[in-house]
Amino acid sequence: MPQSRPRNSDRNSKSRAIRSLTCGRVMNAPNVIGRDASVADALDKITNMDWDHLFIVNSERVPIGRIHAVDILKLIARKTVNRDIAWMHAIPAKQLVTQETITMRENTPLLKAAALMLTHDLNQLAVTNQDGQIVGCVSHSVVARHLPRFIL
Repeated sequence: MPQSRPRNSDRNSKSRAIRSLTCGRVMNAPNVIGRDASVADALDKITNMDWDHLFIVNSERVPIGRIHAVDILKLIARKTVNRDIAWMHAIPAKQLVTQETITMRENTPLLKAAALMLTHDLNQLAVTNQDGQIVGCVSHSVVARHLPRFIL
């Protein structure tokens, strides 16, 4: 039996539903570290928690940057003089930040966040409340978990 085309009302309801799905409803807990943390602290968090990134936040939990695990590996690879642990404790983790953190508000549609991640070649975005404090994180896995049900 041939499948019938979806009715306009079905498409409209899916369209409304996908636009109403917000970052705040589907976000994960953010991976954060304080601005005064060292490279050793960041490396410890990433390895012990099995994370691939960290958001660096100030004392008010406002994101000031993002560190990816690859950034730490690049720093260690460039360090040719002395690879002991002492230098990792002396270097602030905020020096690993290579770009500003792009954030989304809790009420931002997930579809918009997905488009922004694709446009800027990012794996995750910080989600902030109205005060600019980080409250969550949206990643490719969050998008992959929630958007396909609207497409199929």
